[in-house]
Amino acid sequence: MLDFVTVILAAGKGTRMKSKLPKVLHRAAGKSMLQHVIDAAYAAGARRNIVVTGFGGDVVRTAIGDSVEYVEQCEQLGTGHAVLQAKDLLSGEHGTIMVLCGDTPLLTAELLARFHEEHVNAGAKATVLTAIMPNAKGYGRIIRRENGEVLKIVEHKDATPEEREIHEVNAGIYCFDAEALFSALTKVTNDNAQGEYYLPDVLSILRDAGEKIWAVVADNYESTLGINSRSQLAVAERILRKRKVEELMADGVTIMDPNTTFIDAEVRVGMDTIIYPFTILEGVTVIGEDCIIGPHVRFQDMVIGDGVKAHYVYAHDAEVESGSDLGQFNHIRPDSHIGTGVKIGNFVEIKNSNIGECSKVPHLSYIGDCDMGAHVNMGCGTITVNYDGKNKYRTSIGNDAFVGCNSNLVAPVVVGENAYVAAGSTITRDVPSGTLAVARARQKEIEGWHDKRK
Repeated sequence: MLDFVTVILAAGKGTRMKSKLPKVLHRAAGKSMLQHVIDAAYAAGARRNIVVTGFGGDVVRTAIGDSVEYVEQCEQLGTGHAVLQAKDLLSGEHGTIMVLCGDTPLLTAELLARFHEEHVNAGAKATVLTAIMPNAKGYGRIIRRENGEVLKIVEHKDATPEEREIHEVNAGIYCFDAEALFSALTKVTNDNAQGEYYLPDVLSILRDAGEKIWAVVADNYESTLGINSRSQLAVAERILRKRKVEELMADGVTIMDPNTTFIDAEVRVGMDTIIYPFTILEGVTVIGEDCIIGPHVRFQDMVIGDGVKAHYVYAHDAEVESGSDLGQFNHIRPDSHIGTGVKIGNFVEIKNSNIGECSKVPHLSYIGDCDMGAHVNMGCGTITVNYDGKNKYRTSIGNDAFVGCNSNLVAPVVVGENAYVAAGSTITRDVPSGTLAVARARQKEIEGWHDKRK
């Protein structure tokens, strides 16, 4: 595969977003728009990605990390000026430079790879990516020669009635020969109403010098859409999620209602898993095979084994092993590990805990900072009392222990293997293995108490 280098324009504020956040960091399908572009470029074969930052540059660098190189455009003086900021970083490059926009999250690796390949095969000094737009109003029209070369790009306001009938438009994405690009950029002027240096001017400079300018049409105009407002971001979100559910269904996942199922781009789901409506799978969640997920499940950054059942559950930053059953209205909190074949009943919260194989936490319990062995039974309403108002402490429960209903285990405390805790007990000392702990007040009846109240 022929490689290339990208320059990704991400310096703009995006005033129409009406946000304190740089526009390119707004998220769609679980990733920032800029990250979508970077990932597509890498997957298409980009050897280097250089991001041009401006507004909120520090925030962009923090969000994206060191997977790319950065250069700053201190003043936003146009797209040509932005690309020029990368000249020093690209001084040793002699191949293709692809210029991308950081607000085009719908670009695919397949499209970018084809775009680059056709640019190389055409032998052009510059190639523009175009789209056939159903409603081309406001877009620059592509005017071609008879042999297919680009003669010029005419902005909508400057186009003749005949030119406005053309639906092939400039998508704002380009491939350039590196040396030709920077040679032409030095000749771009800001003699225009905005006083800016426009990258498309490079095309006319190269054309006037007798160089070949080519154009490649995108398979689908939606892939080239730039995002400038919250409503356009919602459109991109819908397209990305549709792509994802179609990808999963093609791989053997049953999604009962794609229109009410929301799955982020990085989520993976195994074959023969069934996803019910109103399920939200976010982040880098991984779900195994033969699971039944939903309805009304929200998983964030979860690892789920095979054959897991979950409905009406919110779980994040945790792991559930194969064969476990998560009942209704659970909250599985970070750093929890649910072992194989565990049963979690209704209205249970588990936080920073390890639940051993085939243990049961049937319902109405809070299990926090707990290390629970295998085949443990926790009675209804059991609480691990892990917080004294200043520090958190852990509870340890051995294999095959049985904890009765409405018990409080006041940490730090250890319940040994095969130990029993009587219902209604408040345990403040360790319970040795094989013993029964009863820690509750003796029952007392007071005769005539009802009469005395009257």
